[in-house]
Parts: sequence; C-alpha cells; structure tokens
Amino acid sequence: QVQLVESGGGLVQAGGSLRLSCAASGRTFSSYTMGWFRQAPRQAPGKEREFVAAISWSGRSTSYAASVKGRFTISRDNAKNTVYLQMNSLEPEDTAVYYCAADATWYSGYLPAAAGEYEYWGQGTQVTVSS
Repeated sequence: QVQLVESGGGLVQAGGSLRLSCAASGRTFSSYTMGWFRQAPRQAPGKEREFVAAISWSGRSTSYAASVKGRFTISRDNAKNTVYLQMNSLEPEDTAVYYCAADATWYSGYLPAAAGEYEYWGQGTQVTVSS
C-alpha cells in the first residue's frame, strides 16, 4: 500500500511555470513506476484521465503525452520518495486537476499510459493557467 500526496498547484499566467511534487509513503516507492495524469474541468463524464507523463522506477526512462512533450519534465528522487513534474510554457489548455499515480507492476522497457494500469492515486492538485 502506498499513499500519494500532491502539492505545488496554483494559478499562473500563460507562459509561466509550475513544479508539482508528489510525496509517497511506503518503503517500496523506489520500485514503482510513477505517472502524472490530469482531468480538465469540462471533461466528459466517464472519460479516463488524460496521461501526461511517466517515469520508470530508476528514473532512466520517461515518456510524455504529445501535448506536453518539450514543455514538461518528469523526474524522481527515490531517496525522498518524491516524484516531480516541472511544467514550463504553460498554456490555458493545461488547466486541470493533476494527479500523481503509482504502478507496482515491474516492467522492462515499458511505461504504462492508461489510467487503469495504475493502482494508487493521490487526491489531485489544481493547476489553472490564465490567458
């Protein structure tokens, strides 16, 4: 079992930056694949949360959604049980609740991008980008 707590959200103007953090409890954090997802305010009911980025247990492999590639960077510090999402050049379309997620399945050469593949979720942090 792992508990995840996000922080770092807020209101920022278009073109600005934010860094989200996700602190995890549990001694096995370093073995989890970690991901960031988001849910926009007017997202259709029942629609799965949108994949943003994922990082392997070691931090050596990362993947990004096309919409954020080149602007967002995911990283992790296993000594601090924390995963980060650095968001630069923010756009109004990035406005959403951002969720941290953990997947305990061990993978080799694969980073899950579907919300259903992650077992543990944080409560979310709101990011609002004004135009």
